Amino acid sequence: SHQSPHMSVPRITKEALKTRLEEDGGTPPVILDARLKYPYEHSTVMLPGAVRVNPDDPSAGLSTDRDVVAYDSDPEELVSAPVAAALIRKGYRAAALEGGLAAWVTAKFPTDEKDAPKQAPPKAGGLKG
Repeated sequence: SHQSPHMSVPRITKEALKTRLEEDGGTPPVILDARLKYPYEHSTVMLPGAVRVNPDDPSAGLSTDRDVVAYDSDPEELVSAPVAAALIRKGYRAAALEGGLAAWVTAKFPTDEKDAPKQAPPKAGGLKG
């Protein structure tokens, strides 16, 4: 079996992340939504307070004084792990969310709503009978 170069990236479980977000007095980690464009745009949910990042430049505007957790739509963290690795190389304390967004949603943990592209519904009264 070949070792993936991203295996060394720390993972955080959804339970641990949820606890961190709900801690009183603790500093919650910054959550980065590192999903690829298509899965991001066609989804209507994101983790609470997540910041949308470009997976190619995830550290734009990030401060290094808070822990960072990246997630994506892939159960193997194919996007979030390299994002976390890139952040770690730049001196951040970063981890990838184990199981990604799907694991979080499946556990029915809290999410924020986001807009997804939809077909515009017909305007009320606009349908000719």
